[in-house]
Amino acid sequence: MKIAVAADHGGFLLKEAIKAHLTERGCEVLDLGTHSEASVDYPDYGRACGEAVASGHAERGIVCCGTGIGISIAANKVKGIRAAVVTNEFMAEMTKRHNDANIIALGGRVLDEATALRLVDLWIDTEFEGGRHQRRVDMLNEM
Repeated sequence: MKIAVAADHGGFLLKEAIKAHLTERGCEVLDLGTHSEASVDYPDYGRACGEAVASGHAERGIVCCGTGIGISIAANKVKGIRAAVVTNEFMAEMTKRHNDANIIALGGRVLDEATALRLVDLWIDTEFEGGRHQRRVDMLNEM
């Protein structure tokens, strides 16, 4: 599986940990930056990840900023993206199971590394249920 990762300065360290973890899992990682803790604008990175996933250059994406909120808003501006902020295991599972989220957003100032990696694993390993949820995902895709 090819996963795009992107972060601003607030999520840089978490992105680096996620990137290493994904590589250990055998995933191919497309690193879209940023590449340091120097201040940058999160919309640029959220958009880049959204475009990579929407275009098919990556199957899924993970974005990080301080809270995950701003960068998820940016990613969701790209047509075809369903990015969700995830802060706990229930959210990580349900955002895939019911919403077929193709990007998750994590907060580098909200989550510790171990928790974030558990959430990444749960999201990757969870399957979309389809069924009644497919109609709703189709509605989102048409917006």
